[in-house]
Amino acid sequence: GKKSLRQRAVDELKHYYNGFHLLWIDTKVAARMVWRLLHGQVLTRRERRRLLRTCADLFRLVPFLVFVIVPFMEFLLPVFLKLFPEMLPSTFETESKKEEKQKKKLNAKLELAKFLRETIAEMAKRNKADTG
Repeated sequence: GKKSLRQRAVDELKHYYNGFHLLWIDTKVAARMVWRLLHGQVLTRRERRRLLRTCADLFRLVPFLVFVIVPFMEFLLPVFLKLFPEMLPSTFETESKKEEKQKKKLNAKLELAKFLRETIAEMAKRNKADTG
């Protein structure tokens, strides 16, 4: 059923709390990785991607905080997210948004694979025509 206004507000507050909590945890882990880098250790590919994602999230947090701090500006947040979909730090994304992103990436990969398959098939035909 439809949730009351109070319940929706509580759900949004929980969502923001969880997002900030996850961002804090990611920041602590990233700080340890930077410390390891400064002491000459090498990061794995997975650690490097996590460090880059966390740094990008911290830079995205600055404009996002304006919406959280300025009173009643959070009502404009959906408009700005529609205009700038990557503005929101990754820890604040919902599961449906993550699934939607994964579907878009998968479709792009499938299109690329289809293009490459067609290109290779055409190259094979040309080579066969040249040799035969």
